[in-house]
Amino acid sequence: MTPNPNPTTPGDPTPGGVSQERKVVLVTGASAGIGRAAADRLATRGWTVCGASRRGTNGSGWSALVMDVDSDESVAAGVDSVLGAHGRLDAVVACAGWGLAGPVEDTPLTDAKAQLETNFWGAVRLTQAALPAMRARGGGRIVLVSSIGGAVGIPFQAFYSASKFAMEGFGEALAYQVAPFDIDVVLVEPGNVHTDFTANRRDVPVSADDPYAAATKKAVSKMEADEAAGVDPQSAADTIVRALEARRPPRRLSVGHPGERVGLLAKRLLPYRVFEWGAKGSLGV
Repeated sequence: MTPNPNPTTPGDPTPGGVSQERKVVLVTGASAGIGRAAADRLATRGWTVCGASRRGTNGSGWSALVMDVDSDESVAAGVDSVLGAHGRLDAVVACAGWGLAGPVEDTPLTDAKAQLETNFWGAVRLTQAALPAMRARGGGRIVLVSSIGGAVGIPFQAFYSASKFAMEGFGEALAYQVAPFDIDVVLVEPGNVHTDFTANRRDVPVSADDPYAAATKKAVSKMEADEAAGVDPQSAADTIVRALEARRPPRRLSVGHPGERVGLLAKRLLPYRVFEWGAKGSLGV
């Protein structure tokens, strides 16, 4: 992709959809991984990028913002600071998230709730905080970074999958509600991406005599190997750029190796027993 000094999003005030002002986008989870890659890529394409994270990590060509998506107050203050600094907010990209692996039976509910607090409710907080400014401006775009794991359940990552399944339903329902205000919602569904997400995953302790021990080890090992061989985060960043700059974006965009992406289609078309039989090997069960 070549740099675009006038990125196009809904609500452009000039004919032809090209604004003379730099569009402003707020990206959460911008300290690493897909969020960092997306913030860097958008900055090269002429967006004014505010990259939010708990650490407030600086990026290349964009400004850092300290924001904790687990906190109502932090998200509201972060969005207000972007509006105060730039006077507009054209788009948000909800990238903040982490992984939790282990058997459902052994997972403390505090950990399960924390998983959804960041991955799902963090995106909800960002959306709620951004919508009033988008409606007032006459348009905007919301990109929710979901996962192929939001359409195909991942064994021993049940609560991660639950957070992404929830995001899928939330984004789809939200799209109907905000369409009259020229606000688009796009769900980006990455498969395996080679980032530090793997190293930062939280593992539920499983004892050697646990009935799930062997299956957990096999499935998590397969998952880690697949992530290590995953696509570069720049591929995901390019997909996010497409979601933001397409004049009429699709509701969902997937990114990853072809074998992973075809699984989305297979689940829709095949009888569920046939799909699950074929998926077991690829999921490590």
